[in-house]
Amino acid sequence: MAEDKDREGPEAALAEFHKKIKEAFEVFDHESNNTVDVREIGTIVRSLGCCPNEGELHDLIAEVEEEEPTGYIRFEKFLPVMTNILLERRYRPVPEDILLRAFEVLDPAKRGFLSKEELIKYMTEEGEPFSQEEMEEMLSAAIDPESNSIHYKDYITMMVVDEN
Repeated sequence: MAEDKDREGPEAALAEFHKKIKEAFEVFDHESNNTVDVREIGTIVRSLGCCPNEGELHDLIAEVEEEEPTGYIRFEKFLPVMTNILLERRYRPVPEDILLRAFEVLDPAKRGFLSKEELIKYMTEEGEPFSQEEMEEMLSAAIDPESNSIHYKDYITMMVVDEN
């Protein structure tokens, strides 16, 4: 099937991107008027397989917002910007091996897990700190309730975006 897409050329790939973007946008277009709440843009972008950081997301929103921000983003402004992002493969997720190495740096004893307390310390005191809400969301997905720890290889497998 991938060979069929290659033969169809860039027009087919572009049409496929436009279809995916439109479908993702429509999920949040509650009024069916080709607009979404600006606060939903991050969710839409991530649903399309992109993983921008907060600064990149802020820049993206600034690019698609009206000159006088209304709190809503119009599909006509979002489509060309998001199409370029997908074509350029911007905001790609971090590869699994790099995530694993990052966790291993935090686990010098190579136990294969971090305690809940260690994880909270690293995520709130080092680098770009997580907010309380982000920390709670991560803990709810990452922490094994029986051991009260994160088995990071399992967590990485769960988080990694399948590119296929």
